[in-house]
Amino acid sequence: MFKYKPIFIVLLIFAVSSVFIYKYRRQIPSPEIIVENIIPAPTLIKEDGLPNKHLIKTAFVPQAPEKKWDQPWQDACEESALLTVHYYYEAQNPDISTMISDYQTIFDLENDFAWSHDVTLTQMATLSAQLWGYQSEIIENPTILDFKQYLAKDIPIIIPANGKTLFKENTHFKNGGPWYHNLVILGYDDDREQFTVHDVGTQFGANFHYSYATLMDSIHDFPPSLKKEDINQGIPRALVLIK
Repeated sequence: MFKYKPIFIVLLIFAVSSVFIYKYRRQIPSPEIIVENIIPAPTLIKEDGLPNKHLIKTAFVPQAPEKKWDQPWQDACEESALLTVHYYYEAQNPDISTMISDYQTIFDLENDFAWSHDVTLTQMATLSAQLWGYQSEIIENPTILDFKQYLAKDIPIIIPANGKTLFKENTHFKNGGPWYHNLVILGYDDDREQFTVHDVGTQFGANFHYSYATLMDSIHDFPPSLKKEDINQGIPRALVLIK
């Protein structure tokens, strides 16, 4: 009988331990699964009837889709801005080959008109009407409120700008920024006092943020002298295309 005693003791210890562990585990509460809900800041309607922020989402159209910066790509910001708005209205997310084909269509029409690489807002309005049938409105001496009113209605805005001024907040430009540049305003945020744009001139230009002050200060149409260096003599204007 004594030869079975060690086995009996081991089994007894195991049984007692099992009962203790079972009771102990029952006292431990089940782990609580915590799900963190991140609630975005609500959009507020201000006294002027406009939301405090708004953003239009659309495809980014690089000025040089194949990263070639010789002509005509070096001065293709105007064409890029037009295509950005056109693709938005057409709900397109084009591949590079489609972009290049559409760029070429614009270049061909500009050549038919015997225009230079740099075109004014009036010429851009003509291109959009000829190619896609858009109506257009040129806003003289635009204000921040003007821009917000269009953006809140999901209407993008093309602006011509002094790239040297934009360089203060966008150091991705080379050589201190271009004298004459075009980009598309897609949104605004009153809390941050910033516009959101597709700045087609750099690879980091998608949904780029410029302060209200810098962007408004940069706006100038192509100067009457037809010299880029005189960009600050150009009248502040903005172009709106209506489908």
